[in-house]
Amino acid sequence: MRSPLYAVLVAATLASLVGCAGADSARPPGGRPTAGTTSSPATPPSPTTSGGASPTATATPDPAEALLARLSLAQRAGQLVMVGTPATATSSAARSAIGRYHVGNVMLTGRSSRGVTATAALTHALQRRTTDSATAGVRLFVATDQEGGKVQVLSGPGFSPIPSGTTQGSWSATTLRSRAEQWGGQLRRAGVNLTLGPVADTVPTSLGTANPPIGFFHRQFASTPTAVSRSLAGYDAGMKAAGVDVAPKHFPGLGWVRANTDTTSVVRDSTTTTSSPDLAPFQAAVAAGAPFVMVSSAIYTRIDPAHPACFSSAVITDLLRGRLGFDGVVISDDLGDADAVRRWSPGSRAVQFVGAGGDVALTVDPALAAPMAVALVARAKQSAAFRAQLDAAVLRVLHAKAAAGLLPS
Repeated sequence: MRSPLYAVLVAATLASLVGCAGADSARPPGGRPTAGTTSSPATPPSPTTSGGASPTATATPDPAEALLARLSLAQRAGQLVMVGTPATATSSAARSAIGRYHVGNVMLTGRSSRGVTATAALTHALQRRTTDSATAGVRLFVATDQEGGKVQVLSGPGFSPIPSGTTQGSWSATTLRSRAEQWGGQLRRAGVNLTLGPVADTVPTSLGTANPPIGFFHRQFASTPTAVSRSLAGYDAGMKAAGVDVAPKHFPGLGWVRANTDTTSVVRDSTTTTSSPDLAPFQAAVAAGAPFVMVSSAIYTRIDPAHPACFSSAVITDLLRGRLGFDGVVISDDLGDADAVRRWSPGSRAVQFVGAGGDVALTVDPALAAPMAVALVARAKQSAAFRAQLDAAVLRVLHAKAAAGLLPS
């Protein structure tokens, strides 16, 4: 269900831009198609034969579906895991995750001031590990947190200093689009094809810096959903123009919480509902074709009081996919080091996430990629229903990779 507010806002914002040619690091320093299950257009029919009958049009084979059929179960599971590796060097654990456990996605973590050229050498070395035996030649989504302000992993020669989200939100959408295209171009040259952002959370002025994960670091664009949606449209358009995918976060919003899921075991939001105005920026991102959405690990007591959002089918399947109509890739916030998920084993975290409708389980701790991948395989062997969910998730990831040019030729 798309809100009237959003439809008007995005139509106006994107129209004005047509002619213009984040797991989070919130701890202190420390025209592409939607990536859904879509079919390629049918081949135009041939002219009518002499007998007067028109031959039936033949559908172009879907390369993602064809590739899925060739992947082993272990390789499929690997596409549903994203593993952290230091932004300054690849870890042996990350290399093992790709080669031995077929992990198909990486996140550059920590802080690096080495610049674009050095980062490109690192990401290219990672991509060379996507051999036939590892990922069947499917290349990696390489992600990082490059929001700006306190949350900018990559800096140094070739990378611009990026201001905080609040500063970005003070610019016009056209200006933000232009700057985001510049930042996206830098990421692209460095071999990063997915930015874990922008922050789509709305932090009310009544809370402000008393909101630990977002407001304290000035990560939000603005304090109203309308203003956040306007800035988000500009940012997303700029990144898209640069050829970098976005993952708006942290669905269904972290603007009302008073604790950080990275450092607190149970974080509850008792305000957000399935019809909250603060969902409008996420609806904006969905309508604009965002290929990813990141889901938070807070508990939303008025939506699903029993589960963190990352393990909640009410949040992921019913609300995000159902009411908001998102058919792309759902990525988790960090399921590795975050205190909010520590009471579950690593394998259980991945299985619960995929079972709730998620696609890419992110762990900044590369050592946890192995138990996550192994648990996904084991659960798929035990349950036909879960195997179907896993295959559907893999297909969504492969469609996103097809759109990003990451499938083998």
